[in-house]
Amino acid sequence: MSYEPLYVAYLIYFNRDQDYFECHEVLEELWLERDKDPLYKGLLQVAVGLYHFRNGNIIGGRKMLHSAAEKLGPYPATCLGIDLGKLRQSALEYAWKLDDFETAPFEYYDLRIELLDQELIQAVETAAAELAPNVPQRRGPQRGAKHEAREAAKQRKE
Repeated sequence: MSYEPLYVAYLIYFNRDQDYFECHEVLEELWLERDKDPLYKGLLQVAVGLYHFRNGNIIGGRKMLHSAAEKLGPYPATCLGIDLGKLRQSALEYAWKLDDFETAPFEYYDLRIELLDQELIQAVETAAAELAPNVPQRRGPQRGAKHEAREAAKQRKE
């Protein structure tokens, strides 16, 4: 099986870098190409849930991780070359802990996606050698060229 480069990048950002914002960015592109496939949506939501909780948004983290576990539920435990069942269970357990966060707070921790398929493992290793981490990681959306052009136009008018 051949794996999509955007999916491979998602796995690298998730496991190697724990850069959940970038995970969302790359996998969202694939999700849109695949007509909003719920499997990719669930994978996106795991990353977004971790991103939210790491940044102090407990409610957002909880909602995303519950939703991710629900979306990943119908798929086989082994899917897309990963241990999807383990990821789903880990996301669900994290969400349950967040349900009780007010009475039983805990420190943020990362999750890991276990790669099972040798072809995927090789694809990740090859791509990781060329895919530099984002240092520092983005902690939110960044405004692009259009915003900068509007701001420059405003400055010229003043």
